Amino acid sequence: MGRVFVVTLEGKIYSCKHCGTHLALSDDILSKSFHCRHGKAYLFNKVVNVTLGDKEERMMMTGSHVVADIFCVRCGSIVGWKYESAHEKSQKYKEGKSVLERFKISGPDGSNYWVSHGAHIGGSDADDA
Repeated sequence: MGRVFVVTLEGKIYSCKHCGTHLALSDDILSKSFHCRHGKAYLFNKVVNVTLGDKEERMMMTGSHVVADIFCVRCGSIVGWKYESAHEKSQKYKEGKSVLERFKISGPDGSNYWVSHGAHIGGSDADDA
């Protein structure tokens, strides 16, 4: 497979909770009001050290979107998804942006987010976008 090269970020960093690889900066958060199967999720303008899965049509709380799952480049854990396209005009702002599931990442202070028993089980998306 070869050697994995990763980008090292500076500042308040969100990282993969499994291997510690840097994924995003706190400054790149666009919204903390997204939700996923495991609870909270954050919309980021930019993420690094991820690979993209296959694009697929997915029904979210805010309608149908074309998304691709994103995986940590180092350990391969799924950490969220990227919006490739949105069908509704009001959702176009998400295109090209990525969502990191809070349950799958460590926060800037090293904190982890644990699944709440009231976590949403259906499709994932923003509740107030």
